[in-house]
Amino acid sequence: MSVTIAPLTAADRADWEPLYLGYCRFYAVPDTEEKAETVWGWLMDPSNPVEGLGARNGEGALVGITHFRPYHRPVAAQVGCFLDDLFVAPGARGGGVAAALIAGVTAAAKARGWSVVRWITAADNATARALYDRVATETAWVTYEIRP
Repeated sequence: MSVTIAPLTAADRADWEPLYLGYCRFYAVPDTEEKAETVWGWLMDPSNPVEGLGARNGEGALVGITHFRPYHRPVAAQVGCFLDDLFVAPGARGGGVAAALIAGVTAAAKARGWSVVRWITAADNATARALYDRVATETAWVTYEIRP
């Protein structure tokens, strides 16, 4: 599938929301309108570090999204890129959309001099991991979290 990757703009709001909420449902997290409004506000606020890219198919339909942001890496004294979310519409999966979105984030990171692009995924997300194994290197790091 031929796709075009570009930053999300205010005009993308209506097409972005179903993809964002689909991402939430995929990971079984609440998919509320309020949460969508908050995240969209971050994406459209130039003072917020969270950015978004969209993938459009040949007909101009938004078929995939990703969100990313810089993060400081004190041990390396560098800034890296964290790819937070990546979602492709079910009908567009398997056509290279996810790889194109990852390449778009990587290009943005390179242009800004960021040292690395990192992301996490569920251990049982075999389909995504097959792609990630082709385009990136799995690290030895294990993720932990505390909910304060």
